[in-house]
This record gives sequence, structure tokens and C-alpha cells, in this order.
Amino acid sequence: MEVSNIVNNVIEAWHAMSLIELIGVLTGIAGVWLAARQNIWTWPVSLVSVAMYVVVFYDARLYADMGLNAFYVVTSFYGWYVWLYGGKGHTERKVSRVSSKELTVLLLLGLVFTLSLGYFLENYTDADLSYTDSATTAISLIGYWMMAKKQLENWLVWLVVDVLYVGVYLYKELYLTSGLFFIFLILSVKGYLEWKQELEVQPARGVQAN
Repeated sequence: MEVSNIVNNVIEAWHAMSLIELIGVLTGIAGVWLAARQNIWTWPVSLVSVAMYVVVFYDARLYADMGLNAFYVVTSFYGWYVWLYGGKGHTERKVSRVSSKELTVLLLLGLVFTLSLGYFLENYTDADLSYTDSATTAISLIGYWMMAKKQLENWLVWLVVDVLYVGVYLYKELYLTSGLFFIFLILSVKGYLEWKQELEVQPARGVQAN
């Protein structure tokens, strides 16, 4: 009976985790699709997704990714606010480009973050893929910061990190999540093209307004 109870508990836990991952996948796809369309609903929908993945990554012992999604829960509110009121005169924020200075600072911070967190996870936890997990976390933080500021290049950052994530999650047998990031690859291309088009027509709109 005890063995049977254990087996049943394992099956129930697996089903629960699969459901949580599925919710994270569906809301994640919806969130990125909405972001590509510059729809403000991307933030509340994405909040559901990242909350689900805090649980999923804890179970998979991908602690850097778990921490990343916990960070997303908090900073999604920042992106929500900036998109609504981060433009001139507290109006809706428009698409812009990242400056070379800001990009350099972000890359340096990302490198330091990767090495520091990777060392900590490798030596003081039972984390798997410590440095890879830390690198994808650092790149994701950069992409998320740029998305919150509506900078076009955020989509190029997501393209890089999505390729890495597809491989990592296949290795960890998180097949739904790996498929999710493959879809993210496609949506990142869509987002880049749509935001680029929006950026190109902004000067024309400014001329018409004058």
C-alpha cells in the first residue's frame, strides 16, 4: 500500500506540474504575441506566465531561471507603467533604439552577473548547468530591461537567448517549455519587424503633426 501511495503521489505531482507548465506556455506565447503588437495587455498576461515558471524551474533545479522569473513578477509592473506613462509628458511610450553607451554597460553588467552567479551556483548549490543557466538569465535580464523601455533591439537579444533556451530545456526534458521558446523565436522575428516598421514611420508622423 505504501508503494502504491507513493506512486500515486508522484503521478499526481507530475500531472500538477505539467498543468502549471502548460499554463505558463500558453500565457507566455500570448504575452510575447501581445508585446510584438505593442499591446499593453502583454504585461498582465506575462505576469501569469512568469509566476507559473517560478514553480516549474524550482522543480527542475534551474535556480537562476527561477530567480529570473521571480524578478519578472516584480519588474513586469515597471514595464506596465513605462509603456503607459513613460513617453514625453507621461504619455504612451514609443519605440526607440538603445544607445551604444547603454548597450555597452548592459553587456558588461551581463558578463559580471554571469560569472558571479555561475560561480555561486556551481560551488554552493546543486544547480544543473550553472554557467549556462546564469548566462541565459543575464541575457534575459538585458532583453527584459530593453523591452520595458520599448527599445527595438530587445527582439535581437531575445533571438539569441531563445536559441540557447531551446537547447537547455530539451536537455532538461522540459519539452513543452522547449517548444515554447521555439515559438518565441518566431515571435521575436515578428516583433522585430513590426517594431522596426513602427520606428520608421514615427518621423513621418511627426512631420504630419507639424
